[in-house]
Amino acid sequence: MTKFVKGNEAVVMGALYAGCDLYFGYPITPASEIAHGAAKWFPELGRVFVQAECETASVNMMFGAAGAGKQCMTATSGPGFSLMQEGISYLAGAELPAVLVDVMRAGPGLGNVYPEQGDYTPAVKGGGHGNYQTFTIAPASVQEMCDYTIKAFEMAAKWRTPAIVLVDGLQGQMMESVTLPEAEKPRPDFSDWAAEGSAKTRPNLVKSIYLDAAQQEQFNVHLQEKYARMREDAQGEAYLADDADVLLVAYGVSSRVARTAAEELRRAGVKAGLFRPITLNPFPREALAAAAKDRKILCVELDAGQFADDVRVQLAKAGLGAEAAGVEMIHRMGGEVVTVDAVVARVKGM
Repeated sequence: MTKFVKGNEAVVMGALYAGCDLYFGYPITPASEIAHGAAKWFPELGRVFVQAECETASVNMMFGAAGAGKQCMTATSGPGFSLMQEGISYLAGAELPAVLVDVMRAGPGLGNVYPEQGDYTPAVKGGGHGNYQTFTIAPASVQEMCDYTIKAFEMAAKWRTPAIVLVDGLQGQMMESVTLPEAEKPRPDFSDWAAEGSAKTRPNLVKSIYLDAAQQEQFNVHLQEKYARMREDAQGEAYLADDADVLLVAYGVSSRVARTAAEELRRAGVKAGLFRPITLNPFPREALAAAAKDRKILCVELDAGQFADDVRVQLAKAGLGAEAAGVEMIHRMGGEVVTVDAVVARVKGM
C-alpha cells in the first residue's frame, strides 16, 4: 500500500507497524502531527494514546510502560526534548527500550518552528547525566521516517536502550509517497527482564541504582561494553564517492541538498561525492574513513558546527588526522536552509 503523507504522519505509521503499544506525548510544533496521528490511529487499532500534561510526564510514563514490557514511544521538538533528558538517562540506566522522535526546530530557547539540526549534541552524545548512550538514527526522506522508526524499535529492543529518530521541521512537514510494509513486525519477548505482572516475571527488578560504588562502576562498565557492541549496527551511505576529489558529508535533510549539489558539480566537471551517516550513534566511522581518505571534506549542516566537530573526531579516531584537520563546513542556522547553489559555489572555491 502506498500513501502520500507528511513525514510526521509516516512516523506514526512506522510505529504502528513496529508493534508500538502505547504513545505518550504532548503536542509541539513542528512535531504536532505525530501526536495528532497517534491520537487518531492508535485507539482505532487497539493501541493506547495518552496526552500527558507535559514532556517530563511523557518520558516518565514511558519508563513505567517500558519497565512493564510494553513497546512505547513519544515525539517532541527541541524545547520538549530538553525537558526529557533526565528521563532518557533513567531509561538508559534501567536498560529500557523506548523510542523518541525529535523533530528539530531552531533554538536556543523557544526559537522558532523552522528547521534546524541544532539538537545534534544532546541527541547523539546524551544530553542527560551519566555515561549513557542512545541509538540515534537520522532519516532523510518521508519513506525513511517510516522505515527507520520501525528500525528504531528493533534497535531499542535489541540493545535495551532508548532509540532516537532525529529529523528536522522540514522533514516533518514535507509530503512524499510512502510504501507501507505488508505486515506488522512480530513483537519482541521482554519477559526475561521486564516486570510484566506475571509469576514468571515476579523476580525481575527494574532499577538504575546501585548504592555500592563498586557495583555502580561494574554496571557502567557493562553499559560501555554494550555500546561498543552496538557498533555492529552502524550504518552509512556513500554516493559518487569512489573517485571523488571533494566529499560532502551530511545527514538528514542536509544530505538531500548535498546529494543534489554533488550531482550538479559532476555535471560541471568537479568530482564530488557524498557520505551520509544514517546512524549518528553508533557513527559509521569505518565507512566514513573509507570514503574520506585522501579527499577534501565539506560538511553541510543546519547548526553551528556540532556535526562537523563530530566528523573531525570520527576521522581522527579512524587514523585520518590530516583529513580531520582539513574538514570545512558550510552551514545555516535559525531556520535557514543551505541551498544547492551555495554548496556548489563553496566547493568550486575550495
